[in-house]
This record gives sequence, structure tokens and C-alpha cells, in this order.
Amino acid sequence: MAKEHTGKGPHTNPAGGWGSARAVGSILVKEHRLLHGSRVLTHQNKPDGYMCVSCSWAKPANPHPFEFCENGAKATAWDITTKRAPPGFFAEHTCTELESWSDHELEAVGRLTAPMRWDPQTDKYVEIPWQQAFDEIGALLRGRDPDAAVFYTSGRASLETSYMFALLARMYGTNNLPDSSNMCHESTSVGLPKAIGVPVGTVTLEDFEHTDCMLFFGHNTGTNAPRMLHQLQEARKRGVPIITFNPLREPGLVSFTNPQSPVEMLTGKETRISTQYLQLRLGGDTAALAGLCKWLIEADDAARASGGSPILDHAFIAEHTHGFEAFADAMRKTDWQEIERESGLTRADLSQAAATYAGARAAMLLYGMGLTQHRNGVQSVQMVTNLLLLRGNIGKPGAGVCPIRGHSNVQGQRTVGITENPDKVPADKLRELYHFEPPAKKGMNTVEACEAILEGRVSAFIALGGNFARATPDHYRMEPAWRNLDLTVNVATRLNRSHLLHGRHAYLLPCLSRIEIDRQATGEQAVSMEDSTGCFHGSRGIQEPASGTLLSEPAIVAGIAKATLPPNPHVDWDRWVGDYSLIRDAIEATYPKIFKDFNRRMWNPGGFHRPLGACERKWETETGKANFIVPETLDDDPDMPETGADVIRLMTTRGDNQFNTTVYALDDRFRGVYGTRKVIMLNPDDMARLGLRENDVVVASTVAHDGFRREVGGLTVRPYNIPAGCAWGYYPECNPLIPLWHHAKESKVPAAKSIPITLRKEA
Repeated sequence: MAKEHTGKGPHTNPAGGWGSARAVGSILVKEHRLLHGSRVLTHQNKPDGYMCVSCSWAKPANPHPFEFCENGAKATAWDITTKRAPPGFFAEHTCTELESWSDHELEAVGRLTAPMRWDPQTDKYVEIPWQQAFDEIGALLRGRDPDAAVFYTSGRASLETSYMFALLARMYGTNNLPDSSNMCHESTSVGLPKAIGVPVGTVTLEDFEHTDCMLFFGHNTGTNAPRMLHQLQEARKRGVPIITFNPLREPGLVSFTNPQSPVEMLTGKETRISTQYLQLRLGGDTAALAGLCKWLIEADDAARASGGSPILDHAFIAEHTHGFEAFADAMRKTDWQEIERESGLTRADLSQAAATYAGARAAMLLYGMGLTQHRNGVQSVQMVTNLLLLRGNIGKPGAGVCPIRGHSNVQGQRTVGITENPDKVPADKLRELYHFEPPAKKGMNTVEACEAILEGRVSAFIALGGNFARATPDHYRMEPAWRNLDLTVNVATRLNRSHLLHGRHAYLLPCLSRIEIDRQATGEQAVSMEDSTGCFHGSRGIQEPASGTLLSEPAIVAGIAKATLPPNPHVDWDRWVGDYSLIRDAIEATYPKIFKDFNRRMWNPGGFHRPLGACERKWETETGKANFIVPETLDDDPDMPETGADVIRLMTTRGDNQFNTTVYALDDRFRGVYGTRKVIMLNPDDMARLGLRENDVVVASTVAHDGFRREVGGLTVRPYNIPAGCAWGYYPECNPLIPLWHHAKESKVPAAKSIPITLRKEA
């Protein structure tokens, strides 16, 4: 096993168990929804209920009686709260005053209830009729250069809303459609097509029943996709080895007590999840994967030389892949000392992991943002496919690649047209259906939109959900730039900081939650979304709306579209809002291969799976085969200064009382942090080397020579079980430390998992 890193760390109790049960009860009490919320939760992720508004993990065909996790319950409680932020609340507080509140305090006010416009005379949001809001927004958008407007989407909007929003932007004349995937899994969307010809993972829930081995890279399953722990527990009970590569020992990947099992809850029985847990160095993913590949190739060389059984799947490689010899030669030439130095792991540990993988008939590799949010994140994704291809572990039961997506429909919105890349949109279909010329110019992704805002090239920003100003890097440069925007429009359920960092004209448009009943002209409506395994599901709200003045997301998008665009007889926005099945018909007409019989199949138990050539070993790549891709370097962050006496690598992370930028509470029981998020966790040896003690308060400064000063102060130092030379702090509190240019090559995902910093004690 890898050397244990000394120091304090997370609690030693398993994930799940009574800690999870108490956390669910606590959030329901806090939002004044204990009994009612318990009833609502019984419909979460059920065939006739609503899809979770939190993570995007798959909804099974045969769900558990309580098919929700702790974080999903918190997200539901956050939406069905009895707390409100009505116009009267804004009459009592200026935006300048509200800016001094913490992110948690802002969202904790409760649900927004009425459309509002910022009044520059009073510095307050004031109520405005819906139609007036649409008319004014439309007037402000008309006549503007379309490429000066950005249409941003968070990962929560339904497929129906996302399709309408993308169509609105393109009919307006721009492909400026950045979204939250630009900040997390865009490295996947760029890396996988070149390697295996698909932009998403190939693993389904059924594959978990047939796999013989799992490898995890850079994911905190216990916090970010807890329902997956059921599949992991069942696999472990079958004796399936699970090997984890992660800088932090996360409780959910160490052990698990199933809170839905009366026996386990009463006895405290727990399942050990990871059979080998390797705490690699930040940015060491490519090197670790290279070590696994090198061992397999050289073991195969030795076996073939001695007449033994081959380790690699040579028949698969010969028939289905391209570039094997160049890749194998590169791995043979890679030095073990370099692999150990860059990965922070020993040759012995990597050899053990590789041997376990080699002994599996079918294996899958799962990963999160710990792999993608690096300068060479795309390269690491392709190293994942390299490892799988060596043993034919794509396109057979129990095997494949599984990127674990975050927000509940972040993958689906890309499928229906939320993308800045016109090459990924069927322009011919849009032209045929709606009789307009789709813009051919590439639009802006998230980083590019931020750059354009800083340079004054963007004057309007329309956000369909999210908290863009807090989710992006370089806060102290970006926040002042928001003031220079002419127009900001935010569709939201709760107040957040982005709404306060507004443009000269600003509108706050409150929408229904997915959990709420959506009544339109033809009756109650349902929506749909795509989960992390590429399956599409229907979702039907069951909760009465928080306010009678709320509109649905499709109704808001349609209202803006009608007020902004010239009439088009081929797009009947009002009919779409009255009957969402017509939107799904339009989606099917635009993407017939993916959405055949959409309205009928959306209620299939377990959903219906999108067609993926790689699952059938059909490779839609330039070579017509799956491609081995040689890495440029083993260093995932080559622009990171050499770690010396002062410089350390910082990664940002979420807490267990958090989803994306939403913070439900300040406690993080999994990490042993209570009542604050202003902490920085260090290896004890680094603390001693830097002359720091526990509870010292420090300022973190980014090591960057671009003329800008990036600092976050008030951080309390604490020892933690993390590799030497590495540290972690919370997202988004540490986002000001990430330079906007510090992003993944090709995908431009912010490199939030390896930020070069120094520390100094506060005076």
C-alpha cells in the first residue's frame, strides 16, 4: 500500500449510516418541512415522480423504497422550503448591503416569488409585471450585436428548456452558449471523441452487475454522487476489487453503511469500499495511468517472450484500435522514477493495482473533476481510454469509461444544443424546421466569455440558472467587470451573489422548481433530462408552487424569445409552453437518431439509453477505430512552478453540506470542519517546513507573473491527511486564486485542482 500521510483528516465513521440520516432530518427541520418533506422524498427518482435536482447519477428501473441520498434530500428541502424572499424583503435591503452577506446567508433567505428589476435610484430590486420585464429585456437585446450577448445555462435546466434556450440564442444570431460543463467535464467532451468517438461515458447501471474490477480517479462519491454507493456496495459483496486514486481519503470510498438497511443501521455493519486506496499527488493522474499501462505492456512482453498467456487483448487491439505500437513504445521508454516522482506513488503500489486490473475479465474506470480540472485534463481523459483499450474494456458488459457528471442535467443540455461549437449542432435540421440561418461563427465558452467581459466585448448576459459570478475563476478581476455590463438577466429560484453583481439594467426572474407542479394550458406538464450514464428520463413535479406568480422555465424563455425575436410562423412558442410534448417532438425532429419515440420512451423504467457507437465497438473517429493517444508529458500541470521551499499545490473542493455553489450549512462532517469554510488543509510536514501551526491564520497568494495580485486571506491552517506539497481549500471561496488563463488545454476547463500558491501569516 502507499505510504500513509500523517496528520488529521476526515472522521473515521463510514459514509451513510446514522450521520446521513441525521443530516437529512436536520435539513428538513431547518427548512420547516420535516413531515411534508419526508413525503415528497418518497417520490424522488421514482418512475412517476421527479428526478433529483442535485446530482445526475442514474435512476434505476427498480428503485429502492427511498431512492435518494443525503445531498439529494438537502437539495429537495432547499427547493420546497417554506422560507420566502418576496418583494418586501428587497424593499428592506439595498444590493450594496446584501453584497456584504455570505453566500450561505443570501441563499438561506428562501425562494424568490416575483419578477424584479434593479432600480439604480434606490439600489434595490423592485417588483415588475412579467410582460413588462419581457418587453424591456427584448427592447434591450434588439439592435445589439448578437455576439455581444452571452446565454449561459446551469446544469439543472430540463431538456425542453435547454432546447428552447439554445434555439433562442441561435435565432438571435449567436453561438455564445457557455454552460456549467465548461467548468467541469468539458475535458471529457473533448478527450473522448478523439479517442473512442463519443462525447460521454459508455457505462450503464447494468454494467455494475457484470464488472470484475473498478478503478476510481479524482472523485468524492460519498458527497457528490452518494446513490452510486449502492452499486459499489453490491459489487464489493460480490468480491469485486475497487482501486481508488485520490489525494484525499474520502469516507465514501473507504467504507459505507447503507442507511436503507435496517440491519446495517442497527448493527453498525459497514462495507469496505476500496480494496486499494492510493493517495496520489495533485496532478499525478497521467503519471499514475502511465504506470498502470507500462506495467501491463511490459508484463505482456515478458509473457509472450516466455510463451505464457498474454496480458493484453491483442485480438481487440488489432481489429479495433489505431496507434498501439507508438503508444506501447512510449510507455516502454517512460522511466519508473519519473512515474513515481510525478504521481507521488511507488512502483510497487502501481504494479499491484495493474496486476489486479489485469486479472479482471471486465473492468470499468470511473472519474470526476479531480481528473479533468488540470492543464492536461484532456490528456488524462485519453490516458483513461488508453488503459481500457489495452484489455478491450470498452464495448462489452461490465466494462467501459464512466465520467461521473455533476449537476442533474449538465450532460443532457449539451445533447440538445447548449454548446458554443456550431459543428456539434445539426444546422441543416434547424434550417429545415425553423427557416432561419443558424450562425456559423464559433461562440464563447465559459473562460472565453469571462475574457470578453473583462475586455468589454460582452454587454449582455442572460443566465438560465446558476451562480456564474461565483463559479468562475479570478473573482477579484471578474466581479468589478460585471458592473460594466449593460444588461444582466437571471432566471433563478433563490437569491445568490451573481444577482447582486449586476449590470446597468438587471432583471431577476423567479421560476418554478422541477419539484413543483407545472400547470399549463393543456394541464400538468412533465419534463425530461439525461443522467450521467446517457439515459433519458421523465420527471413530474408534485409540490405546489412556492408562489402563484412564478413561471416555468419554458414560459420564461418563451417570453424573452417573443419579445426579442421577429415573428417566425415556424416557431410557436405559446403552443410549446402550453404542451411540453410538442417541444419533445421538436427535439426528436432535430435529433432523430438520439430521441426516436421520445414522448413514449421517456417513461420507460430506468429511462432509455442514447445510441453510442463505442458501446457496440463502432468507432466514429477520423481513423474509424479507437485511438491510442501518446501523452505529451506526465505532468498534468506543466505551467505549475517547481515546488520548492515555499510553493505548494492547492486544490479546491466541495463540502458535504454543499452542491456546486450552493452551501446548505457551514459544517463538513466528512472533513472534520465545523462552523466555517475559511480553512486551508496542509500536510503536517509542510506545516513544519513552512513554520506554521494549527489554527494559524494565513493569506494564500497565487504564484503567477502576469501583473495581477490574487489573494485569499483569513484562512485557518489545519493539518490533514494529504500528500506532501499539496493542500486543499473550499470551492468557491478559493476561486479568486485561480488565474483565468490557468485552464485545461483544448477544453479550457479551469485548472482548479492544482493552483500554485504561497502562504504567509496574517499580521
